[in-house]
Amino acid sequence: MTRIMNHPILGKLDNNKTIPFQFDGKLYYAREGETIAAALLANGVRRLRVHEESGTPRGFYCNIGHCMECRVTVNGQPNKRACLTIVEEDMLIESGKRLPNIVKRMVEEQ
Repeated sequence: MTRIMNHPILGKLDNNKTIPFQFDGKLYYAREGETIAAALLANGVRRLRVHEESGTPRGFYCNIGHCMECRVTVNGQPNKRACLTIVEEDMLIESGKRLPNIVKRMVEEQ
């Protein structure tokens, strides 16, 4: 785990409650008040999704809510930004998947 526990400005963070959550079916733990992005980074997760068309891996980019690269599905709700969404207890988070290329499929069927 790579979480900062003694921050020079925020102080000691060891008193925060530990919260369980799942990412792609695997159990992880966050600290109370952490975003999904912060919790996943602290747990060593770097890949959040794949590009919908090309399938190339995507992760954290701006981490301030502008770029939309950190989109995940949270409790069945797609396109939630991991960098802006606070982890809640027993939250189910799924990475973004590659979408089928419908145009390519239609061309192949003709």
